[in-house]
Amino acid sequence: MFDVGLGEMAVLVVLALVIFGDKLPQVAGQAGRMLRQFRQMADSAKADLQEGLGPEFKDFDINDLNPKTFVRKHLFEDEDGTPTANGTGLFDDAPSYATTTGALPAGERPPFDNEAT
Repeated sequence: MFDVGLGEMAVLVVLALVIFGDKLPQVAGQAGRMLRQFRQMADSAKADLQEGLGPEFKDFDINDLNPKTFVRKHLFEDEDGTPTANGTGLFDDAPSYATTTGALPAGERPPFDNEAT
């Protein structure tokens, strides 16, 4: 989450000691309590959301709303959740002209899909 090296951590510790002095243990305790309260609020909000959705969403996972997870789940996996054979999931049943390269022969019209337009 945070990319903090050893040098930056040492500077932060020294800075905290200078700013807070002998009150540093109290400040650290307050920060810990505040973090615990935030986690409890997030867990409570998640439980309220799952309760409000009803029994048909009992297996709903809030992490599925993450855009990366959503795209991976709906484009790159089969319906049962296993990855596709080619790893993409896109154009698995594409016609042969979708994989050929090069120009069309003279006089040949490009492919047209009535269902796509």
